[in-house]
Amino acid sequence: MSKYNALWEYVQKDGSPTIKLSFAEIHTIVGIEIDHSFLTYKKELVQYGYQVGKISLKEQTVSFAKQD
Repeated sequence: MSKYNALWEYVQKDGSPTIKLSFAEIHTIVGIEIDHSFLTYKKELVQYGYQVGKISLKEQTVSFAKQD
């Protein structure tokens, strides 16, 4: 079980074509701060029908896009 499973399930349950979440929102969902390991874990999201789009350090947001 991945430390980001709660986030992947949240994104999948939302069902929107694109989702943009702040680092703070992700912290609330997952219970941990987003860190560099997120780059390794993001490939797991494909199993949920989504992919990680833009990660903005300036805006402190992550965008998710539904796969076709």
